[in-house]
Amino acid sequence: MAMPILLRRMDLEVTVHGFRSTFRDWAAETTNFPNEVCEMALAHTIPGKAEAAYRRGDLFNKRRKLMEAWAEYCGCKEGKG
Repeated sequence: MAMPILLRRMDLEVTVHGFRSTFRDWAAETTNFPNEVCEMALAHTIPGKAEAAYRRGDLFNKRRKLMEAWAEYCGCKEGKG
């Protein structure tokens, strides 16, 4: 809920979904990160009970690398923004 509150305070007419959609498009079109890493970064549920039962990790290190690449793309990397 922090993001919608921030956007309201900034008086911006944008949605959180727009940010998520932009991130997903960027990840799919410009990176080589696997689909499951991108989906997990967005906290999407795993389709199918069988796959969900066998996937027990959180892909934390891979998600961290993905988010570092996103920060760099957005110009937020340390020393840049």
